[in-house]
Amino acid sequence: MPRPTDSGFDVVASFYDPLARLVYGRALQRAQEAALDAGLTSGRPRVLIIGGGTGWVLGQVLKRQPKARVVYVEASGRMLARSEAWARRHLPQHLGQIEFRLGTEACLPPTACFEAVVTFFFLDLFTPVRLRSITARVGAVLVPGGRWLLADFARPRSWWQHTLLKLMYWFFGFTTGISARHRPPIEDELAQLGLSPQLAGQFFGGMVEASVWQ
Repeated sequence: MPRPTDSGFDVVASFYDPLARLVYGRALQRAQEAALDAGLTSGRPRVLIIGGGTGWVLGQVLKRQPKARVVYVEASGRMLARSEAWARRHLPQHLGQIEFRLGTEACLPPTACFEAVVTFFFLDLFTPVRLRSITARVGAVLVPGGRWLLADFARPRSWWQHTLLKLMYWFFGFTTGISARHRPPIEDELAQLGLSPQLAGQFFGGMVEASVWQ
């Protein structure tokens, strides 16, 4: 389900997670867990989470890699506030390892570098032109040999997947003004960066996929 990318999405912050569970059950969470299990590096990885939503993914990252250093970028102020509150409540011992930033990929300094990049149900929000700009900027901060962890909707392969995606884009376009009207070519843009995928799992009848790109 598309995730907020700017202040126009602040209105969904309070019910985004329950809505996702209502439609998809645990499929979206299971996809994220599969990508993290397959792709997080060991040791003290520097992890970029962009479009992080309400904070649940923070706990999953730090559960797997307790020494990770995390930069958490979210363009929705309300989503970011919920993420910080979630971290204070559930991860007080890790607060010193998390840097919260309100903004987009543009807020990343040129000197930033990460062993892992996490984009979960985020890249599907954008038009192809905007997607290319995002992946180029984020790809520039991924160290050689680093891993890009992806959980998102797969290319639709059946009538019901096409129909559900169409309804989702219509709903979020109408209510929030996201730029995308169709699923953009996410895999093509990651491949343009020289990354190759390893499938980590398929969920919700194959509509949702987890993968690690390296």
